[in-house]
Amino acid sequence: MEIKFEGYERRIDKINACLNENGIKDLEDAYNICSAKGINVDEIVRNIQPIAFENAIWAYTAGCAIAIKKGCKVASDAAESIGVGLQAFCIPGSVADQRSVGLGHGNLAAKLLREETKCFAFLAGHESFAAAEGAIGIARTANTVRKTPLKVILNGLGKDAAYIISRINGFTYVKTEFNQATGELKVISTTPYSNGERAAVRVFGANDVNEGVAIMQAEKVDVSITGNSTNPTRFQHPVAGTYKKECIEQGKKYFSVASGGGTGRTGYRGRVLKTCLYMPWEVEPESSISGSLLLVLCRAERTCRNRGCAKHMICERDCHVQYRNLR
Repeated sequence: MEIKFEGYERRIDKINACLNENGIKDLEDAYNICSAKGINVDEIVRNIQPIAFENAIWAYTAGCAIAIKKGCKVASDAAESIGVGLQAFCIPGSVADQRSVGLGHGNLAAKLLREETKCFAFLAGHESFAAAEGAIGIARTANTVRKTPLKVILNGLGKDAAYIISRINGFTYVKTEFNQATGELKVISTTPYSNGERAAVRVFGANDVNEGVAIMQAEKVDVSITGNSTNPTRFQHPVAGTYKKECIEQGKKYFSVASGGGTGRTGYRGRVLKTCLYMPWEVEPESSISGSLLLVLCRAERTCRNRGCAKHMICERDCHVQYRNLR
């Protein structure tokens, strides 16, 4: 089997070391381990994100094989093991490697699959359609392995943007009004734009950081991820930081993850947009792992400033980022 993916030479030694530590010879062996359990990682990943890079396919293959080797029977445990596979694909010395982005995303998915997490928030600018895709994926799949439904919200800057993204994606738009003097948050209206799973995703638009924090408090958010959109320093990071401080003071647990970095280079201009999606991990009571794969999908969508570059690998020009022809 010929295996190729972006940045192969810079990644493969670290990948093989990780696989060997977990009793797996190489990526071909990892592929065979998954196939033997009826798990088609390539199909699952591309069903979530058709333009996913090849290194994403193999990162989840490695993670899934590690989970199988460890004998994981619970979805949250499998998520943590998949994070090990993602981490192995982070290029040595990169920001993703130094900040353990792969492990972090595995741990994030594990938290979302555990019952103690009641509400998950995408804390991002509403121009981020990656956040919308993530919300759809989580709303669709998380509850298949949970006893109580996970509440999923989008909390971003701008009420008009929240309204638009709700209509486009069929979410429920929650219009709020915040009193700066009293700190009171009022829900003016709640408008679902579809029926079913998409309507379960509630979208809030805040005018500023104070209202964003009030929304987090009102929804009792347990876990959030902040996206690298155009407003990270203006909105989502200050909201997460302020809410974290208040949670600590109140003795409430709150887990915040900052998105960005991916399993490859972080890019310079034209930053990485990333979200976590996952699919159900189905386990038969008295057998080994079977069915479909829980995926922590780190979506990397990078645009080359040289529009003529349609390579599926790191651009050799000075743009330093990836470009994929979306036609």
